[in-house]
Amino acid sequence: MALLEPRSSILDPRLCSGFTLLELMVVLVIIAVAAALVAPRLPVAESMELQSSARRVAATLRYLEERAVAGKTLYRLHLDIATSTVRITRKLASGDEVPPDDQMLAREILGKRVVITDVSTPRLGKVSEGEVVIDIGTAGLTDLLTIHLATGTDKAFTIAALPNNGRVKVLAGYEELTL
Repeated sequence: MALLEPRSSILDPRLCSGFTLLELMVVLVIIAVAAALVAPRLPVAESMELQSSARRVAATLRYLEERAVAGKTLYRLHLDIATSTVRITRKLASGDEVPPDDQMLAREILGKRVVITDVSTPRLGKVSEGEVVIDIGTAGLTDLLTIHLATGTDKAFTIAALPNNGRVKVLAGYEELTL
């Protein structure tokens, strides 16, 4: 009489090959952590951060001019080259400066790895250290304003705000502009 072998069971460890759900999740977590550590260091990410910072500066300048003209309010644009920060204040009739009442003007404008290399106006010339304060009044900007942004790589963007018409241009590369 032949011995019948028992039917194979799904629970038989010799027949179960492959990965468990837990093992797959651990591998996915390891890959995600590695990608999160490597992605910010890629040149593409740095270049995109520079480009989006330049666009945010340009959009903020346009919006600031519109607000100043429409609201008949004097705003001050503080460009701190040493710390690479952009700050906006509203100047009161008393001469005091207060934060703007608009959240759009109070947000962070520059990316973390983006630096202001220099700022140029006909009145101040080229300034590459310290803080530059630009008044934007009821007529908008009165002088050409050029802001150069860069990252640790050799990439740069130029933001040119034209006087009296509210136009702001973003140019790839470092451009010297004059009127």
